[in-house]
Amino acid sequence: MTDAGQNPDPHLIPHWESAALVTIDMQVDFLSDSPYGLAGTTEIVPNLRRVTDAFRAAHRPIVHIVRLYQPDGTDADLARRTLLADGARIVAPGSPGSQLAPGLLPTGAPPLDHARLLGGEPQELNPTEYVIFKPRWGAFYRTPLASLLDALAVDTIVFAGCNLPNCPRASIIEASERDYRIVLATDAVSRASTQGFREIGGIGVQLLTSDEITTALSAVH
Repeated sequence: MTDAGQNPDPHLIPHWESAALVTIDMQVDFLSDSPYGLAGTTEIVPNLRRVTDAFRAAHRPIVHIVRLYQPDGTDADLARRTLLADGARIVAPGSPGSQLAPGLLPTGAPPLDHARLLGGEPQELNPTEYVIFKPRWGAFYRTPLASLLDALAVDTIVFAGCNLPNCPRASIIEASERDYRIVLATDAVSRASTQGFREIGGIGVQLLTSDEITTALSAVH
């Protein structure tokens, strides 16, 4: 491993000058103390904010991937439909719980446009920052993410967010299938484990801390 903690294989080394940050499901309803929250998610927010700030300072794209569950469970994962149909309200369109965690939106950003997002369009928050709705675990499935990243000439994706065994992992697999160079922010992803890191490291994912990522981005002009 190099000093930055990354595999020196030339096919895997991140290209920071053409990298984008993709945050996964960092919404109020998934924070640690929410009724349906995921343990450890609130705790990663400070590190994730440092990474988002570094991408903004480097003028590199950020894409926030969000979930939006209709109250009746329509078009939700099968594993969620009974829970939603029985009355659980989780990231319902227009609800406070569907918003991004405090501090993650850029300064002056508009509120989430749920109608636009549910219609399958990216919402632009500023010229380098976007929000995309995903209907399932993976960030590429039935979303415009690949088209947006292609338009932005991105070949390296840094993933962070909630929670590693589910949506980040599914999104990482989809990104690998599309030949993106992939980095995981190891201290900015919830429900992480040594075994989980070992498994995704085995498919070429670079495991870097928020400090290592911010240091690498500081060299991008």
